[in-house]
Amino acid sequence: MINNNLFLRYEFKYFMNSKISDEIFNQSLNFMNIDNYALKNHNNKYLVRSLYFDNDDYSNFFEKVDGIKIRKKFRLRCYDKDLQSNNPIFLEMKGRVHDRIIKKRVLIDKNDIKYFETLKNLEKLYEKYEKNALIKEFIYDVRKKNIKPKVKIDYSRRPLINKFGLYFRLTFDSDLVTSKTNYLFEEKDRSNFALQYKPGNSILEVKFERSIPAWFHRIIQSYNLNRRSISKFVLGVCNCKIRSETSD
Repeated sequence: MINNNLFLRYEFKYFMNSKISDEIFNQSLNFMNIDNYALKNHNNKYLVRSLYFDNDDYSNFFEKVDGIKIRKKFRLRCYDKDLQSNNPIFLEMKGRVHDRIIKKRVLIDKNDIKYFETLKNLEKLYEKYEKNALIKEFIYDVRKKNIKPKVKIDYSRRPLINKFGLYFRLTFDSDLVTSKTNYLFEEKDRSNFALQYKPGNSILEVKFERSIPAWFHRIIQSYNLNRRSISKFVLGVCNCKIRSETSD
């Protein structure tokens, strides 16, 4: 049941409209393949859903806004709106150490989601995943830093992976919808109003271990793409009017 994953990489992000996003996606198909998981879904897209944690002072939010070079945050991540699906659910820790992104995750039993949503009976979570360092780190942050679920973010993702050579991945994310909630899967009597963020726009994420291929550098130059410091968590908090990037 315990399934840890560790990712170390660089990430560059770009805002663009859907027309340019489609053009870059189609041009990239000359060098890349559609991710196998996306191939199984309609229009080669799949849902990404994340429930982000922060404390009441929104320390993680402001660390990102202020550009702190060493930081981290926790989230629950899944790939479906239905709890009864067979898609995996992960606890993830995503952080930055200077210029590199680090991501750790552990596969979570769907019956354990209630512990993360309510933060009650965490000793049971500790016992069940007693050998897992990431679960221990999460429980520590709940108890010492008072993190709790704050914002849920859904979006559609079209991913491409390099055909040859070193790891290189592109993800085209659109239809970003945010809501203030404690729950990964809402019940009708506790659903929250969802807000769509800038319809018609996409976020392109460029993920690599060492370098960007020359052909994609040419795409960056031809479209005059400018890197942006983009966090979907920050966008979600701002979109839900919880905090703003100019808050004191």
